Amino acid sequence: MTQSHPRISKAVIPAAGLGTRFLPATKATPKEMLPVVDKPAIQYVVEEAVAAGLDDVLMVTGRNKRPLEDHFDRNYELESALQKKGDAARLAKVQESSDLATMHYVRQGDPRGLGHAVLCAAPHVGNEPFAVLLGDDLIDPRDPLLQRMIEVQERHGGSVVALMEVAPEQIHLYGCAAVEPTADADVVQVTGLVEKPEPADAPSNYAIIGRYVLDPAVFDILRTTAPGRGGEIQLTDALQHLAEDETVGGPVHGVVFKGRRYDTGDRGDYLRAIVRLACEREDLGPDFRTWLHRYVTEELQPR
Repeated sequence: MTQSHPRISKAVIPAAGLGTRFLPATKATPKEMLPVVDKPAIQYVVEEAVAAGLDDVLMVTGRNKRPLEDHFDRNYELESALQKKGDAARLAKVQESSDLATMHYVRQGDPRGLGHAVLCAAPHVGNEPFAVLLGDDLIDPRDPLLQRMIEVQERHGGSVVALMEVAPEQIHLYGCAAVEPTADADVVQVTGLVEKPEPADAPSNYAIIGRYVLDPAVFDILRTTAPGRGGEIQLTDALQHLAEDETVGGPVHGVVFKGRRYDTGDRGDYLRAIVRLACEREDLGPDFRTWLHRYVTEELQPR
């Protein structure tokens, strides 16, 4: 018999990172505000949460992150100027971000890792399951990963992580999961996790990507989790504790994702994400694809 578990309504988006891989662009501009075509990366993430039915969003921010709050707030001067111009299309785009969700903000203070950032959400989340979305991972809206993760959590309880198969030589860049199959082809039970293992020590090639649905029991574990790899409080370490002992907060499952994912935390992948999304836009795609084809076939050829 399928168990019934509390409906998830809240999303947490950690956004306190310094964005050092994108310096000097991120010296004064939050990395989450870097545009992916014509929207900041963070807006895609909030839209994903809302599409999954989570319109109560807590953003965990840090120093110099005020533009994030401003982006999801009203800009009456700009709206008034666009209204006077009769520019309804751009006015709608400006108002879209402020009407997306009920936004809340808390500052992390010291940058002590992802686990600590999630712990900062405890007063807002309370004693109910919640989703965590990392801003570096953009999931194509045609591949509803988060909805599937919520379905799995509501069926099994506990926590759910998003997994993706990667080449063995890349596993050291990710948290890695030891898994066992379940009756569902895209769902596995997680029996262990390790943060950024060497390829020879990795229990699998299943990498954890930036989507989680967590049982609130994770907060008590994070409060006593010692700093791990990199001297930071690792969410992976807390999930390992949950995977080892289901009596603490239920089992840990993984949803194996095979859809379209754009990693905007890496400069090369950020550029590839812009090109792919621009090519698929109805308003930009035809002209952009024509130019791109000409550039690749003519201008990049050796002379």
